[in-house]
Amino acid sequence: MEITNIDKVFLIAKRDLDRFWQSKQWLAGQIAMNLADIFIFALIFRGIVRRDLIPDYLKFMTPGAVALATFVAAFSIGREVGMEIRRNTVEYLLTLPVSRQNLVLGRVLGGMLRGLIYQLVFLVLASIIDSPPTLVQLPVLVATSVLLTMSMSSLAIAVSSISRDFNIQATFRALTYYLLFFFSNVFYTKQVLALRFPHPLPEIISITPISIAADIYRWCFNYYQQLDPQNLVLLAIWSLALTLLASATYLRNLTKR
Repeated sequence: MEITNIDKVFLIAKRDLDRFWQSKQWLAGQIAMNLADIFIFALIFRGIVRRDLIPDYLKFMTPGAVALATFVAAFSIGREVGMEIRRNTVEYLLTLPVSRQNLVLGRVLGGMLRGLIYQLVFLVLASIIDSPPTLVQLPVLVATSVLLTMSMSSLAIAVSSISRDFNIQATFRALTYYLLFFFSNVFYTKQVLALRFPHPLPEIISITPISIAADIYRWCFNYYQQLDPQNLVLLAIWSLALTLLASATYLRNLTKR
């Protein structure tokens, strides 16, 4: 029976997913840290943030934490890609009977599946703290999760493929990680950010992938009453652009001697 290109992509993704399951201690630690983020931030800022801007900080932050947790898990693929590049184990990957395009797609898919699996705990938590999504909201929730995990997996691969030098890899990966982590609306609304940051920084923050996904999740879990359809379009554009960037950067590294 002939193995199709799709089968090859899923085999590469399964390899990364199997390695993900082997890091059970890391998974448990990350879940505990993200859960702590929700409750510690809610406890501290609930009495600090103005109620007219954020009436209930716990309900506001929980859907944002879903986006944050998804980002963390999908971004983990970058660390492994960087390690393979430094140790030259990419030579092994090049000997596999798959095209380089399928190899890249498999890696992106592997990171995406990591993010989707990891976020399940936080989806359940958001359904309890806020309210569960309706049948109308559920397809939007799934689409948002797929687009976010794909874009973050792609970004992690692109950043980790910039150089073979560990220090450069670590610097770029950490810089990208913390910029996306802190410069987002996961912790504050755009109105709050506008009070603290000069124009046009709040507008820029509001169109980053994590901020867009957090706003969509807030609608899916009924914190926001309306959904801006442009957010889904922007998230799809981010996903496509970052996937193309990851493919180009990773393929360049694989073919570089």
